[in-house]
Amino acid sequence: MRYTVMIKVPEPLEDVIVNLLRLANTKLPEDVGWALEAAAAWETNETAYAQLGGMMENVRKAEFKGVPMCQDTGIPVFYVTGRMDASVEDGIRKGLRKATDTIPLRPNTVHPLTRLNSGDNLGDGMPLIRYVPTDDDLEITVLPKGAGAENMSRTAMLDPADGIDGIKKFVTDAVLDAGGRLCPPTVVGVGIGGTADSCTSMAKEALLRPLDHVNPAADERALEDELFMTLNSCGLGPMGLGGNTTVLRVHVRTAYCHTASLPVAVNLNCWAARRATVRIKRDGTAEYRQ
Repeated sequence: MRYTVMIKVPEPLEDVIVNLLRLANTKLPEDVGWALEAAAAWETNETAYAQLGGMMENVRKAEFKGVPMCQDTGIPVFYVTGRMDASVEDGIRKGLRKATDTIPLRPNTVHPLTRLNSGDNLGDGMPLIRYVPTDDDLEITVLPKGAGAENMSRTAMLDPADGIDGIKKFVTDAVLDAGGRLCPPTVVGVGIGGTADSCTSMAKEALLRPLDHVNPAADERALEDELFMTLNSCGLGPMGLGGNTTVLRVHVRTAYCHTASLPVAVNLNCWAARRATVRIKRDGTAEYRQ
């Protein structure tokens, strides 16, 4: 995360959340932009090259005009660490409602049975907030997840006998079955181990890593590299129209699991792999970064 802006005047938390959501939706993280440019440099397929160029032009216009880079501004998932109390969730909710009106964000949350839209991206269980209490400064990261990518999520309880080959097949099939529906090239988050629910969470949290993050675990890093090469040699390409660039990065996270289990989950981000973080210091000043 290299882009950093310090706001020296303390602001209400709801306004900080508006700023955070605006940053995440209108400016692509630099590492993702660099990955798209690198992909264009090695791309030999003319259609793929044109698609990557269109993506980068879209990013430039969104940042210049201060508008969301995709019409699907997604469901924001908030990861919160640090000093917390009831006012934090209240500030996030108020900020999301305000951001929906002012940025604007598309109102995406509906009741699962009636399909009634709340109109403000709120509702029962929304927004999604993951808390990790610490004694440090309050830090909030937002990961906007559009439906095109989120709908392609996959979780399975593999047989331990399937081993690493079974994991590779499951991840590869998940990306290829998604095809062009999630707007590749994608970022692939993979969770392995734990339980059915925790491996799904790990897969999504893996998407928070910068694309140039070097996994310190050698076995995980080797799996990431192999999947990256396999998926980029499949020919699916940008927007599923063919080419050398199907994924921008594969990130793997693991946890110990039951001896009789092998949970595996895949969570995907489209080419517009959006995220942003704010750190709110004890004096109330805010530092935004991507």
